Amino acid sequence: MGGTLLLDIIIGGLILGGLYALIAVGLGLQYGVARVLNVSHGEFIMLGAFATYSLYTSFGINPLVSLVISGPIVFGLGFLIHRTLFQHLRKSSESMAAFEGTSILASFGLLFIIQNIALLSWGSDIKGYTYLAGTVDFGGAIYAQNRLLAFLFAIIIGLAFYFFLARTRFGKAIRAAAQDVDTAQLMGVNIHRMLGLCFGLGALMAALAGCLISMMFEITPLMGLPYSIIAIIAVVLGGLGNILGSLLGGLILGLVGNIVMYIHPGLSLIAYYMIFLLLILVRPTGILGK
Repeated sequence: MGGTLLLDIIIGGLILGGLYALIAVGLGLQYGVARVLNVSHGEFIMLGAFATYSLYTSFGINPLVSLVISGPIVFGLGFLIHRTLFQHLRKSSESMAAFEGTSILASFGLLFIIQNIALLSWGSDIKGYTYLAGTVDFGGAIYAQNRLLAFLFAIIIGLAFYFFLARTRFGKAIRAAAQDVDTAQLMGVNIHRMLGLCFGLGALMAALAGCLISMMFEITPLMGLPYSIIAIIAVVLGGLGNILGSLLGGLILGLVGNIVMYIHPGLSLIAYYMIFLLLILVRPTGILGK
């Protein structure tokens, strides 16, 4: 019994951690390169979730197929928002510190705009759909098929993104811009286009996570802010500006959250805040600090 419970906690934590890693790496990319601490990040998760819900319930489109439909659409939305809002704020700011402050305020406004558009579009009721509701017995522990499939796709997307970041020319340009924007620009990187693409990629990762979340949990237009908080804590845990650290931070938070949920379901967010406060006091640079 003890072994089964331990296996259940670990696998359940990895499932959550895989989703949190996708969410965190999106925000890590937006802040690490574009220098936008996007408080509205969770709203892009919500958009991905509701796009998947609508495509499935209205047109019968498989949620996994929705990944390649809603993801690119939200990417385009994120790119457009950066080019029209954050790029303008960056050019008009006196310093990078001033830009980071104004971008946080702007992202708060963006949060309420997207949230209210979603409320007008889908209403305030909790929504959900049934997809692969069967169960799988894994070592004596029972898991829903949709959760295992979501975890598998989270791992595939995470690995694909890591390969993209580490091996492709564009990925190297992103890492160069994350380390030193001015030097990257001197080396021929079109920095304004790069920043817009990075913000769009962050929105894309959030939307993909939202697609997977909708397969497992009920969704609401007000679901975004808690995920934004989780993403910020995971990014701080991994190290601000460290994209791979964001992946690690998300995995750790998922494991911690699942352990705490077995003690009391209402304590998980409190545990995340405690980790956040301890990090600020003990190691503000995070695990893989920059």
